[in-house]
Amino acid sequence: MNRSLKIRDLTLRDGQQSQFATRMSQAQVDKVLPYYKKAHFYAMEVWGGAVPDSVMRYLNESPWDRLESVKKGVGDSSKLTALSRGRNLFGYNPYPDSVIEGFCKNAVTSGIDIMRIFDALNDIENMKSSIRFVKEAGGLADCAVCYTVDPKFSGRERVKAFLSGKKLPSDIFNIRYFVEKAKALEALGADMITIKDMAGLIDPHRSASLIKALKSEVGVPIDLHTHCTPGYGVASILAAMVNGADIVDTAILSFSGGPAAPGYEIIRVFADKLGLDTGVDNSAVAKIDKALREIRGELAAYDQYKRMPPVVDLSKDSLNPELNRLYDDALEYTVGGKLDKALELCRKIEAAYNYPEPDSIVQKAQIPGGMYTNMMTQLKEAKLEQHLEEVLKAVPLVRLDAGVPPLVTPTSQIVGVQAVNYVVSRTKHEDGYANVSKNFAELVKGSYGKTPWPVDPDFRLKICGSREEIPYDTSNYKKQPNPELSEAGGSLLALDEKEALLLELFPSVAEKFLKGRRIAQWKREHPEGAVGTASSSSVLTSAPVEEKPKTFNPMLLQNCEIPAFSSFAADLPEDYQVDDGHDEGYWVYAVENAQ
Repeated sequence: MNRSLKIRDLTLRDGQQSQFATRMSQAQVDKVLPYYKKAHFYAMEVWGGAVPDSVMRYLNESPWDRLESVKKGVGDSSKLTALSRGRNLFGYNPYPDSVIEGFCKNAVTSGIDIMRIFDALNDIENMKSSIRFVKEAGGLADCAVCYTVDPKFSGRERVKAFLSGKKLPSDIFNIRYFVEKAKALEALGADMITIKDMAGLIDPHRSASLIKALKSEVGVPIDLHTHCTPGYGVASILAAMVNGADIVDTAILSFSGGPAAPGYEIIRVFADKLGLDTGVDNSAVAKIDKALREIRGELAAYDQYKRMPPVVDLSKDSLNPELNRLYDDALEYTVGGKLDKALELCRKIEAAYNYPEPDSIVQKAQIPGGMYTNMMTQLKEAKLEQHLEEVLKAVPLVRLDAGVPPLVTPTSQIVGVQAVNYVVSRTKHEDGYANVSKNFAELVKGSYGKTPWPVDPDFRLKICGSREEIPYDTSNYKKQPNPELSEAGGSLLALDEKEALLLELFPSVAEKFLKGRRIAQWKREHPEGAVGTASSSSVLTSAPVEEKPKTFNPMLLQNCEIPAFSSFAADLPEDYQVDDGHDEGYWVYAVENAQ
């Protein structure tokens, strides 16, 4: 067995995004950076995902400043990681190579060492440009394969399909599927491969089998990324460790569990028992956790579970005998291949750390938690909550018609919204596809790339008016305007390439953010309201606007009437599309359009 284990800390990106709606301010991040510098994690995921959008939208901060500040604070003690969605980067529509190259170059220049690149369809063609440009810029390409499972069909549905001559897929997402994707990405230059399990659906059996297969056929390091939502997180990471994973993803204990990743402290205990050297300083981690507990209190409005794990300092604390026995037995069962028993014990360990109970609906339906939440909200808006079971049964049928895409943003929301539309239409005695969202039509047409299962040409004709697949044509891409602002002395909205990229990637959010910054900076430079042209040097060096950021409390939704979900949920403006299965973009759009 490999005698070392690298740890990628997710706290400052995925951890706060999963748990606290990506609301950590720069000041809060700065509090923990001195301790992270001493902790020496192999890598820290600090950027990408929802971070660039959120720091502009809610905190009135620059995403590039966020990244560069973290790099300055941590130095070279850990590699910095970002998450991007292949050719789509942060939006839904593919970008031309010029935008992808600019983004990758500037991200690496500003501090990113590892770019984690994924595609919602696992279409490798959509990842090629990002891989090439990251490596040309001097970064490492972490190529992620999105983990998913086959759609489940009832016996009745299978009989119906057989009688109609319709073929139902089976065993698409088997071990070979993921291994072949990993090998193809390795051939393109991947420096490491991540199995990216957004919904936490990988159980310890599949984790063990998949990691073992990848280690036997792929030559680059293998990383497992998963979440704790359905209750597999700790057991599946342990199974990966035992079977040779090179890297595992964790979050600091106070930001872990539930919809987030397993806690570093829990995984470190297993690593120590296995004799695996992580190279991480536990005393520094304890200081990070102490500071994060204060920050979690400051983020209470966004804390869905409000269940704080107990304080654990591995540099000086020892396990009580009962908990230590659970660790030993879970490890023994995992090494011995008795993974069901190991899972049972790992869930007891999670409970000892006050983790939320496993989400049984996500576990049974095998869909991401955010997808389920959005479908339920859509039904409530239509006053059709009683049809939830029908919607859950419609998900595999709609997913099949769309080419069996993995259920990750954006495909999870596209399929989920369409499944509700399907059932709503049927309740009106209409065809199930009487109401089709724009994004569903684009998915079926081929705009997002190749689906794992071929779309029936007759169905594509019905939905899109074409039997043939029509890929998205980036030659039609129009660059975002960069106007002069008369109210800021004629200054351009975006003053450099980095700001211009923000306009391309987050059009309306960046426009509002940059406009506010330009105007505030102009007023500071000209307090008497003088008319003239702002110089780029004065604007770049001026202090940021100190207005109180507009924030969103998700608890307001409990008493908030919002527009009918089906009228806009799958057709949000690009800058409302939030990454990695977290559906904050919908909620924000809903509240902003509330009565």
